[in-house]
Amino acid sequence: MHEKQNGLGFATSALGLGSWNTWDRMDFDDAVRLLRHAIDAGVTLFDVAHYNMGPHSERSRTDVLFGEAIRAAGIRRDEYQLCGKLWLWDYPNTGFAEQLATSFDRVGVVHAEAVVVGDYFGDQDIPRIVTEVAEQIRLGRFDVWGVNNWLAADLDLALEFASREGLPAPSFAQLKYSVARRSMAEGPFYGKHFEAGRLTLQASDIFEGGVLLGKTPERKIGADPGGIRESIRDAASRVASVAADFGVSTSQLSLAFCLAYGPVANVLFGVSRMAQLEDNLGAVRLASEHGAEVRAALEDLWLDRSVAADGTF
Repeated sequence: MHEKQNGLGFATSALGLGSWNTWDRMDFDDAVRLLRHAIDAGVTLFDVAHYNMGPHSERSRTDVLFGEAIRAAGIRRDEYQLCGKLWLWDYPNTGFAEQLATSFDRVGVVHAEAVVVGDYFGDQDIPRIVTEVAEQIRLGRFDVWGVNNWLAADLDLALEFASREGLPAPSFAQLKYSVARRSMAEGPFYGKHFEAGRLTLQASDIFEGGVLLGKTPERKIGADPGGIRESIRDAASRVASVAADFGVSTSQLSLAFCLAYGPVANVLFGVSRMAQLEDNLGAVRLASEHGAEVRAALEDLWLDRSVAADGTF
């Protein structure tokens, strides 16, 4: 799979594997085989977080299992890129240095290529966050950082403060983005930064926890900003119909839609079976050869067009 130098600040694959509700739902040997196959297929970016903070405090071991599986697969640290998470749920009581120490120890690494700061809610000391992130970069804990679902006004402040103080600014935004959810990324609040080249987009939750693929997930899935999930559920048959027209799976179509959006640096998804990974790999070629056609065919499914999408979740 083609790797490219993009707005994340390092060369990485167009597709990336997420960790939430993933590795802890698999047989360990299956996880080892899946990781080895992902690397061999050119998928080199892994979004791995310690989920035992805030509302995600669910005694998850998915990060620990990822670290164990990737070592069992014989994958060297220089063969993949790691995107970690810094949470704001208990910040600044639990600072970034402490969070990183815990997270890295659980995965079994000492460094990440990138981290994402989020999930987000208001009343944060933005200059303090930017300054503390800069200190962790200076100490070599990670190279670049991004934001996850920040209020647009606070993102603007972070960019302005970093520029004024000569500190590392966020280089990407990890946002919910899909066939149906587009306003956050394509609307004016974040869109202006993508258009200006200040940020790139890391698309996440692109299958709406499986709902967009016509599934009824039993596991915990992400939030529903704008309250459009039922509309997305109703739209799943339309996505399947368009996929059939292209002769591809609904997951390939959904991935290709995101990959074909110019500001996208890469797209995250979670899989728990080898067949899912194999199927999803086909999206890269589909986006390259028919991306514009895919996006045009799905234009009518922009379901949150009327939502403000300024980051007020």
